[in-house]
Amino acid sequence: MKETILVGVDEVGRGPIAGPVTVGVFMCEKSNIKKIIKSGPSDLKDSKKLTKSKREAWSLYLHSCMKDGLCSFEVVSISAKDIDKNGIQYSIRSAIESGFKKLNIMHDSYVLLDGGLKPPAEFTKYETIIKGDEKEPIIAMASIVAKVKRDGFMTKISLKYPDYGFEKHMGYGTTGHYKSLKNKGITPLHRKTYLKRLFD
Repeated sequence: MKETILVGVDEVGRGPIAGPVTVGVFMCEKSNIKKIIKSGPSDLKDSKKLTKSKREAWSLYLHSCMKDGLCSFEVVSISAKDIDKNGIQYSIRSAIESGFKKLNIMHDSYVLLDGGLKPPAEFTKYETIIKGDEKEPIIAMASIVAKVKRDGFMTKISLKYPDYGFEKHMGYGTTGHYKSLKNKGITPLHRKTYLKRLFD
C-alpha cells in the first residue's frame, strides 16, 4: 500500500433502540500509525474488546496525538429522531460524509472501513473489511473515539432520564431497558421505528 494518507472509518450504535448512531473518521499519515501505537496506553484493540478505562485512556491519548499533529479525526452523531425519519443506513452514510467534509480529506486518500460501510462516492481507493476494527489499527482508533463519544453522551443524558439506565446499557435493548419502556413509556431518545412491535 503506497498511499501516504490513510483514513479509518467505523460506526457504533447501529443496533440500540435508543440514542444516536455515531461514526468515527480517523485520518493519519501511514508513517505515523506505528508511532501512535508504540506510545499508546495499552495494547490497541477493537473498542468493544477494551475495558471502559482503557478505551477512555486511548481516547484521551488520541486527542493528545491530534493536538501534536500526528493525526486528525472527527466524530459525528445522528440523532434517534433523524434515524426514525431517514433510516439507519442513510444516517450512517450522512455521518460518514459529514466526517469526511469536516476533515477535508483528499480524494486520493486510501480509506479502510469496517464491515459493510462505504466512503462517499468520490473516494474510489477504499477497502471494506469484515471485523476491520480487529484487523486494522486505524479502524480500531476510529472505533475507540466514536464509542467513547457515544458512551459519554448516553451517560450524560441518563441524568435527564434516570429511570431508564442509559448509563448501563447505552441504549441497547436489554431486559431491564424494555421493562423501563413498558413502565415509563418512550423518551425523545428512543428510536420509534425500532420499537414498533412493542407498541403494536
